[in-house]
Parts: sequence; C-alpha cells; structure tokens
Amino acid sequence: MNNEIVKISIDMVIPNIYQPRKYFNEEAIEELSQSIKQFGIIQPLTVRKRGEIFELVAGERRLRAAKLANLETVPCNIVDITDSESAEIALLENLQREDLNYIEEAEAYYNLINDHNFTQDELAKRMGKKQSTVANKLRLLKLSSEVREICLNNKLTERHARALLTVPSEELQLKIVERVIKDGLNVKKTEELINNQLLKLASEELKNKRKRTVKGVLPAKLYVNTIKQVLQKFDIPAEYAYKDEDEFIEVIVKIPKVNK
Repeated sequence: MNNEIVKISIDMVIPNIYQPRKYFNEEAIEELSQSIKQFGIIQPLTVRKRGEIFELVAGERRLRAAKLANLETVPCNIVDITDSESAEIALLENLQREDLNYIEEAEAYYNLINDHNFTQDELAKRMGKKQSTVANKLRLLKLSSEVREICLNNKLTERHARALLTVPSEELQLKIVERVIKDGLNVKKTEELINNQLLKLASEELKNKRKRTVKGVLPAKLYVNTIKQVLQKFDIPAEYAYKDEDEFIEVIVKIPKVNK
C-alpha cells in the first residue's frame, strides 16, 4: 500500500462495486457533511486505480458526505490491491464500525465465498469470527428477499429472522412475520408462535396422510371376499360384515363355536 495522500477530483471517484452496505442513514450523512464543511475530511479515502478513474475501497460515508458538502476534491490514499482484497477491506471496515445489518453481512460473506473463492473457514479466520458464526449468517439468505426486506424494514432482530428459518414455506413465513409485526412479538413469543404453527401443520399433514392411506387401499369387499374364500376352502361356516370408517375399515367375521 502507498501511504502518500493525494487530492483527487470527486467526480473521478466511483463507489466500490463490492460495497456490502446497502442502507445509509441520511441524517448521519448530513451531520458528517456539516462536519466536513467545517473541518474538512480528517481521514482520507482509500481508492484504487481503475483505468482513468479511481474506485473507492473504503470511505463510502465520507464520499457521500463530501458530495453533499459540494467538495471538488477529496484526499485519497491510492492502493494497489486485487478485487478480493478490495471486497475484504470493504467488509472489514463496515464490520469494525458495526455499520452492516445482519442481511448485508450475510450477503457480503456470500459474495466473498462465491466470487473470490473463500471457504467458510478461511473467511471466518480473516474476519476474526467463528466458522459457525459465518455459517449461521449465510443461512439467513435462505429466507426469500421479500421476507428479508420485511424483517429489515420493520427492525426485526437477527434472532427473529433466524427463527423464521424453521418455517418450511415462504407463504407461512410471511403469515407469521405479519403477525409478529402486528402484535409486536419479541423473539421468545415469536418462537412460541412458530412452534404452535409447526405443530398445527404437522397435525394437518398427519390427518391428510391417513386420508390418503385409506383412499389408497383396495375396496373393502375384496378383503371380505378373500376372507370368505379362505374360510370356505376349509369348510368353516361364518358370517361377515364390514364398516368403512373415515380412518379405517372394520371387518367382522363371526364363526360359531364348535360344541364339544
């Protein structure tokens, strides 16, 4: 890396394509802009050369605030790094500042693994986290984009989102999350709601399975006729009856006792 600080035209600096952060607090950007107007940019931006322009590596908030402050140039530290290093630095900067929400963090992990060939274990070590932490974050991406957006927009916690992973369908997830938001349920109450919904779902599936099993058996008369044929073969006199119930078929065979 080059420690020399140079001033670059703000129009020549483009955002980092690997920037993991999607949501920015506009009020905080405005406050930073006012500070920049008064004191300037204290910490230079980090950029890398991309042809005739420069791509931001770290300092997105400062760049946005500088534009808002109508600065013509920004102080920059120019570095020579790879795409994967740029993505890694952008993620680390946001993690260290705790600027990312849990979905942005999960998406950043996913991009580093898929675009830059990191393993979960390698990524965890580079980020200073446990492998299980990275794995749990990645699991959040199994939620649909709609469910994720609803969770973020309504300020549901990561534990809320993680609880929804146990729900088997997006339709039921949306139904549950709507109830969670409407009733303002905390994580414990959300988990209880999900457990109740899963028990109800399991009960309905079991009932439907039993019905399918009953519908799938051979006609009851065929069973009775088979029994008749066996008893007749051995010359055993008997009376027959059967009941076709919702969940079972009852066959009654009456055989007279032999008098001693």
